[in-house]
Amino acid sequence: ISEDIDKKILGLYGLGMTYADIQQHLKDIYDFEISDGAITAITDRVIPAIKEWQNRPLENVYPVIWLDAIHFKVRQDGVVKSKAIYSVLAVTVDGQKEVIGIYFGDSEASSFWRSVLNDLKMRGIKDICIACIDNLNGFAQAIEDIFPATEVQLCLVHQMRNSMKYLAYKDLRACVKDLKKVYNALNAEMGLHYLNEAELKWGKKYAVIFKSWRTHWDRLSRFFDYTPAIRRIIYTTNPIESDHRMVRKVTKTKGAFSSEDAIVKQIYL
Repeated sequence: ISEDIDKKILGLYGLGMTYADIQQHLKDIYDFEISDGAITAITDRVIPAIKEWQNRPLENVYPVIWLDAIHFKVRQDGVVKSKAIYSVLAVTVDGQKEVIGIYFGDSEASSFWRSVLNDLKMRGIKDICIACIDNLNGFAQAIEDIFPATEVQLCLVHQMRNSMKYLAYKDLRACVKDLKKVYNALNAEMGLHYLNEAELKWGKKYAVIFKSWRTHWDRLSRFFDYTPAIRRIIYTTNPIESDHRMVRKVTKTKGAFSSEDAIVKQIYL
């Protein structure tokens, strides 16, 4: 098989095409037939490069990182299981966004995130200024244990979504409007003032919502310490969710992947 065909196959695989699609494409364009095994062998050649990329040394300091998981179905021993890919997106000191790590786990848990954070440290990170995460139990504590100087900002979009789960439909619009005032405030003091106002109005009916806001207020309100430009990028985990949307775009053709390697190859390419 020529080098050009190899590159073509890697390119098509990276775009999310199935083996059947790749085979049809090569047949139509080049009148060339290739087996599933040959496609696997060609795409497997990138695995050493992936291992090298996953273990590459990192910078000493990252101003901002976002951490989140994305779930895939993987077929193992004839059974389809859900696997979590843990992704770490960072902004470098030069202001460039960069995926600095992808890791495999069975399910999203703070204990696994702890191993991810230790790996980042081993690869050279000495300090992270701000870490943006969703409110997974124990996650913020894990970050603060391993990088004690890091400020953890909980995603306010996730906090709002979690709050909305408890709202009756007839109260949804009005209560959401009141809660939005909290994170659109000029500063933390005003944010707390709007939270108090919202609690006076809705607290009796939805005590669970306000208990959550109060419990996590310190980590929800960190973004108020920064300028509006920085606030916009750290109050939500949207940047990493955008990255995951791009990944989903090329993996949506797959019902379930044949292996973990198959997923990592696709994401890397």
